[in-house]
Amino acid sequence: MRLSLNSRLSTISALLPALLVMLVVYIGATSWTVWMSLTNSRMLPNNNFVGLRQYELLLGNDRWITSVHNIVIYGVLFVSLALLVGFLLAVAIDQRVRAEDTIRSIYLYPYSMSFVVTGLVWQWLLNPTLGIQHVLRSWGFEGATFDWIVRPETAIYCLVIAGVWQASGLVMAIMLAGLRGVDEEIWKAARVDGLPKWRVYVSIIIPMMGASFATAAVLLSTAVVRLYDLSVAMTNGGPGIASEVPAKFVMDHLFERANIGLATAAATTMLITVIAVVAPYLYWRARKGEVR
Repeated sequence: MRLSLNSRLSTISALLPALLVMLVVYIGATSWTVWMSLTNSRMLPNNNFVGLRQYELLLGNDRWITSVHNIVIYGVLFVSLALLVGFLLAVAIDQRVRAEDTIRSIYLYPYSMSFVVTGLVWQWLLNPTLGIQHVLRSWGFEGATFDWIVRPETAIYCLVIAGVWQASGLVMAIMLAGLRGVDEEIWKAARVDGLPKWRVYVSIIIPMMGASFATAAVLLSTAVVRLYDLSVAMTNGGPGIASEVPAKFVMDHLFERANIGLATAAATTMLITVIAVVAPYLYWRARKGEVR
């Protein structure tokens, strides 16, 4: 009994620092943010309760509506294209190609870069006076135009291009692990039946990789909600507010516009969005574990 008690005390003492960090940093900070969103705090926080007034102002703010519209466009395109490109890369590598380790490292390399570096690189590539358009015209293609980054109606799609370029490597790694877990007997049976490869992937392999697709989709979706660095580095929300995103809205109102109440209301809305994305996935994993 004494050994068991000592073991429990050792376990508790080892977990106590992490528990305190979780309580103070995560739960404490989150609770403070939610409370501030219910006050009329401006430059400095206060406890003047105003109910849901900040959320009413938020929903009537044109800049916030634009940022939500942009993040929906970015999210749908980013998640779907990253899953598609990552899966195709994984399928290509799964063919036992030569120099597989080198190719896999090349595909994964963009993911090791920060969004700031990615944004700066793609800002240069898409800059009409320095990047792709300039190179094409210097080669004699005088009519070549690729100025999406300076046009309000297409700026958000530039963020999608850069985001997919960076995240596809991560999806490739997840999908490749799923493909390598497929029983070789399935491929042998498909060859005996004379099924074309694309039919095997669509009808058999992809349904079997539901867990891989779900994991990748959740990781990509949480990255969408947290999108900030890429937008600031590439366009700074411009031209105008054409590529504004919710995280930039929060940071601008928190530090530049001195409106803590509105900023925390936007942050709380983002938190609810993340919970709405992650909770079904966690429930599905829990149910799957119970079934097993």
